[in-house]
Amino acid sequence: MPTYKRFEDLPIWQSARVLAEKIKRLTETELFSKDYRFVSQINDSAGSAMDNIAEGFERGSQFEFVNHLTYAKGSTGETRSQLYRSIDYRYAQKETVEPLIAAYENLAAHIANFISYLNKSEIRGKKFEGRTK
Repeated sequence: MPTYKRFEDLPIWQSARVLAEKIKRLTETELFSKDYRFVSQINDSAGSAMDNIAEGFERGSQFEFVNHLTYAKGSTGETRSQLYRSIDYRYAQKETVEPLIAAYENLAAHIANFISYLNKSEIRGKKFEGRTK
């Protein structure tokens, strides 16, 4: 696996960014327009996935990064749940939302795999460089 120097280079962050933009576009449709709280909630959870990946990366510690990745993974589940609500509330068509749900499931799996990789890695991050046990 390559060593990433910037969170922007992480494939999971790139995917989360693309998905957050798709959620934003979805919520700009007329059926969503009057439910401000719901629109804010789904956009916040979609943005939280990418933001937690970025924040964890920037902390400079493998342990903090993994912790933030678990938050990001949780946000993918929250966003999926809200997508189901958008169908139930008849704000969006099932055919429109199902590919987004699948994409968020895929992102969650990639985050889980990355967490597993980091947990097995000997790299502890810049924060701990030069420290001895």
